[in-house]
Amino acid sequence: QVQLVESGGGLVQTGGSLRLSCAASGFDFARAMMKWYRQFPGKERELVAEINGPGDWSHYVASVKGRFTISRDNAKNTGSLQMNSLRPEDTAVYYCSANTPIQRYWGQGTQVTVSS
Repeated sequence: QVQLVESGGGLVQTGGSLRLSCAASGFDFARAMMKWYRQFPGKERELVAEINGPGDWSHYVASVKGRFTISRDNAKNTGSLQMNSLRPEDTAVYYCSANTPIQRYWGQGTQVTVSS
């Protein structure tokens, strides 16, 4: 059974940090591109960051570059998104996604709220 389970969301003050984790099971995680998305109320999900299977390439959207760091541990089938210098505009539901050549998997989402 394929599963992606996020954890680590919560409430933090402006300037604070949170670390989101994504635990994968049921598929070949090491061969999947892993991505983090976020969704604001009433908006489409938007890509935040992505990392390739080996973990030697990553990409960030401009709004989080320099503040967020994506990483993965293929031995543990886990991925992470370290979020520093958080801003109220980062408040959203965050989702991890794993893309294999034939399928995209989604986690259930975790709420991140940044208070001003």
